[in-house]
Amino acid sequence: MKILITGGAGFIGSHVADAYVNAGHEVIIVDNLSTGSTKNIPKKAKLYLLDIGAQELDKVFELEKPEIVDHHAAQISVTVSTRDPIQDAKINALGLLNLLETSVRHSIKKFIFISTGGAIYGDTEIMPTPEDHPSQPISPYGIHKYLGEQYLRFYAEQHGLKYTVLRYSNVYGPRQNPLGEAGVVSIFINSLLGGETPTVFSYPEEPDGMLRDYVYVEDIARANLQAADKGVGELINIGTGVTTTTGALYREISSLFKNPPEPKWADARPGDLCRSCLDIGKAKKILAWSPSVDLHEGLSRTVKYFS
Repeated sequence: MKILITGGAGFIGSHVADAYVNAGHEVIIVDNLSTGSTKNIPKKAKLYLLDIGAQELDKVFELEKPEIVDHHAAQISVTVSTRDPIQDAKINALGLLNLLETSVRHSIKKFIFISTGGAIYGDTEIMPTPEDHPSQPISPYGIHKYLGEQYLRFYAEQHGLKYTVLRYSNVYGPRQNPLGEAGVVSIFINSLLGGETPTVFSYPEEPDGMLRDYVYVEDIARANLQAADKGVGELINIGTGVTTTTGALYREISSLFKNPPEPKWADARPGDLCRSCLDIGKAKKILAWSPSVDLHEGLSRTVKYFS
């Protein structure tokens, strides 16, 4: 099949592109390279340097005639979204709308939408959290991802657009941007490699840091591969179902370095969830997917990549 991936030059999107190419699919990438890099793109993939909100997107669809759209392009930082919710909406809401309008105009067979597991559910006592838990986002990022899911329901009802929503937990691995405000694993590794002291953010009720569900990027890529022909009309969590505190994460990473420093500690930032962990029973049942790389192995691979 011919698959168009938005954000395919980025951290997660490029791994997804690799998986599709290796499975024999033809891959088209739309990316404005605001955070991505051409170095990440598979040699067999074709790149269009373009923003998802651009009118020229229609020409790409007309020329390439993709069958599936896999939408990874996004503003990914919760902290940035709380600081600039208008910019977050331009990318994560209006950019999506332009892509959906273009997709139905060109009769796309399937739309895979990348949403968020943690930011949509908000802080919840039910962990691991299932897909039918009420959505309680506390950041513009989470709000706009939830809005995107509702837009998909509308386009399915009004235009017959088939879709699958993948709600990711905290993704980490090679190619993750260590210079942004999202991606604590790469930020910790980059700080340690640079001889700096990392900062661990925490809430008073969770003194060892926030609880998160960390999933390796190659496992994420396999989930997208499975979603190409499974899970129509479904919201599906993609994670591990295992929680790790930020403090424990730092200790696991720092154990891979010689003489690492003790981290600095700071209060949680606006929009930070206290706890997040995803129930992945639905992914196992519908996508025949489960994670294969545990945290220790995934962190070892990631440190080796950045080193």
